[in-house]
Amino acid sequence: MDINDLRGLSTLMLMIAFLGVCFWAYSKKRHKAFEEAANLPFADEQMNRNTQQKEAHND
Repeated sequence: MDINDLRGLSTLMLMIAFLGVCFWAYSKKRHKAFEEAANLPFADEQMNRNTQQKEAHND
């Protein structure tokens, strides 16, 4: 086994790892969790609106 065989094997292993991550990321099982994570930045915005509305009603 020379260095070129090692390079070929490492390329193959990295390709398999990349495809594994792609399948994991786009699987239907993970879709709901990723949707929730994508909407997390907007959760604070909604809480802020609710707080402002409560303060406006109290004034």
